[in-house]
Amino acid sequence: MIVSAVSTLTLATALYGAPRSSNGVPSDEPGPAAPRARATGRIEGNVEITNALAARRPQYRPYADPGSGAVPPPPPRDAIAAEIRNVVLYLEGDTAVLPASAELIARRRHGSIAQHGERFVPHVLAVMKGATVDFPNQDDIYHNVYSLSADAGRGGFDLGRYPKGSSRSWTFPKAGTVSVFCHIHGDMSATVLVLANPFFATPDESHHYAIEDVPEGDYTIIGWHERINQTITRHIHVAAGQTTVENFNIPLPQGGAK
Repeated sequence: MIVSAVSTLTLATALYGAPRSSNGVPSDEPGPAAPRARATGRIEGNVEITNALAARRPQYRPYADPGSGAVPPPPPRDAIAAEIRNVVLYLEGDTAVLPASAELIARRRHGSIAQHGERFVPHVLAVMKGATVDFPNQDDIYHNVYSLSADAGRGGFDLGRYPKGSSRSWTFPKAGTVSVFCHIHGDMSATVLVLANPFFATPDESHHYAIEDVPEGDYTIIGWHERINQTITRHIHVAAGQTTVENFNIPLPQGGAK
């Protein structure tokens, strides 16, 4: 009987863990420790734009009817401030190299580009591959959003004409750079930068950016703008619980602001 009792206790311990007291605390050895969260750090810095814009492309409306929409809206007064919002800083590598939380991935897989004031707002949007982007029309006129970029998937897309208060969407299945236009207003354009991981940021109005919750390790960080011929590449180390500072200077060519 003693051997039988010991065997029964051993089997029960193997199946259900060590016996616990009435308050739920193990009466002998504690169970296995919960897995620790992966140690992460932060990347931040400032972005400056050099080479003042000397000229702009002429804007025209070849197909617009007289009245609202016939004359393009005036360009932004502060060209440098406008270009800062078109910069994206991102880490190179896919999610197999850069593991991220499900919450962060879900947040990076949705975005919106409005048609507002006869412009796409924002002009540049960064999202993670697999993201669905909404294109709401906030103008009093019709718009027709489309793209011929192969990186948009299915050879591009055409969302058709739709009025104010309507919105249509497109899902971007792979990483790449997608140019977006309006069939009705030839000077409207936007860029969707589809990235392989969720670790990216756009500078704010004070030129500051921050990439949060980056797993500890060595990385390549990229400074991107649609008008520079070659992206700016830096190699950095991210330490757990610390902030790595990396500043960027983006040299834009003369002329042709978006």
